[in-house]
Amino acid sequence: MKRIILMTLVAFVSALSLSAAAPFSVSDGLFNASNTNTLGLTMAEGTETITVFAPSNATDHFSHGAVMIAFKGNLYCMWQSSKQDEDSEDTWVAYSRSEDEGATWSQPMVLAESIANGYCSSGGWYATEDSLIGYINTWPAGLNPKGGYTRYVASADGMNWTDPADVLMADGSRLNGIFEQDPHVLPDGRIVNAAHMQPGLHITPLYTDDASGLRGWKRGEFAYTDNGAQSVEMEPSLFQQANGDLVMIFRDQNSSYRKLAAVSKDRGETWSKAQKTNMPDARTKQSAGNLPDGTAFMAGNPVSNKRRVPLVLTLSSDGNVFNQAYLLRSDDDIQALRYPGKAKSSNSGYSYPKSMVAGDYLYVSYATNKEDVQFTRVPLASIAMNTTDLRPADMSEVLSFAIFHLNGTLVYRSAEGESLQYFDWSSLDNGVYVLQMQEAKTLQSKLISVKK
Repeated sequence: MKRIILMTLVAFVSALSLSAAAPFSVSDGLFNASNTNTLGLTMAEGTETITVFAPSNATDHFSHGAVMIAFKGNLYCMWQSSKQDEDSEDTWVAYSRSEDEGATWSQPMVLAESIANGYCSSGGWYATEDSLIGYINTWPAGLNPKGGYTRYVASADGMNWTDPADVLMADGSRLNGIFEQDPHVLPDGRIVNAAHMQPGLHITPLYTDDASGLRGWKRGEFAYTDNGAQSVEMEPSLFQQANGDLVMIFRDQNSSYRKLAAVSKDRGETWSKAQKTNMPDARTKQSAGNLPDGTAFMAGNPVSNKRRVPLVLTLSSDGNVFNQAYLLRSDDDIQALRYPGKAKSSNSGYSYPKSMVAGDYLYVSYATNKEDVQFTRVPLASIAMNTTDLRPADMSEVLSFAIFHLNGTLVYRSAEGESLQYFDWSSLDNGVYVLQMQEAKTLQSKLISVKK
């Protein structure tokens, strides 16, 4: 007989109007800034670091923008690669595959060649049950102010890819912006992301209800702070609070060395003005999200200077107050910078983290000193703050329900009058699903892990 584990993810409730207050806070004293090595933090039990690619004299020496995903039992990592310098015209998009749960990795393969009179960089991954999508950020030379557009390649097996094609807005036009690297799929299937839109690089939240992730993108309403050729708010990621609100966190180009944050109460369609939080930040890219039990997390460099060390995971049970943190990488184990190059230095540290949940782990990928492509993974059991082990007993208040795969694909929708209490859970394959439950006044979402 199958056992059902219910883990609360979010509760969708009606909310008041947007507030000017910062959407979240960090507990005082969580980071010991005087300890520049570890911030006074320790590693969670079971934390380990693995190298995907290390440069040699015979390879490219510059790597950046490492992003991972799981697809059909394998792990994939993409990054931008060049011989020596950041964003040089020889920059292309490399990827590697692991068929043994991340223990070993293939040699770098080509996901996207660079273009004539320009270059390509990593735009992140998205996957459906049948297709792996690699987003390709495409930067034409000579565009003033500097900017670009997003293309994609697709594969059914992770090895054979379609020719690059444009990602499309809802009106059918090309997405004239550089995709951020972590599209988030909401429990109802909507995909929320952001792009640095032309002219220049002005941040714009985006969303689509097209499950392919390739078209139908719409701009969310967001008043960025103009900073000439770019916005002050840059390189965002997002997480969801327990009440269902989305929080987008940003790098602050005005060098406050604090994260900026905006909130959406309508699934990404409108956003508050970004507010400065008390979360330290090395003015760099960050990664955020939710663990399967709803725990909100941020991975980044919570220091008030430009050195991207240490790399830290910060947690909150509800996304309102972040009061727990673990060390991922410190100064003690950082390798030396081995090759010179533009925009490379000992300050590069653990640069531009991106994250994913796969299997029993949270994976945080990054480039160390903009050379080595690495990831650190942490067992979910060591960091989850809300995990409960329940059986679906008293569901009498549930009026209707639906079950989705994590990618948003509908698995089952209840018939009129059907009771959740009597649903045959054994009809589902082993795996993790999203259960949506409509009650009289609220729509709740829970993650369900089905195990034999």
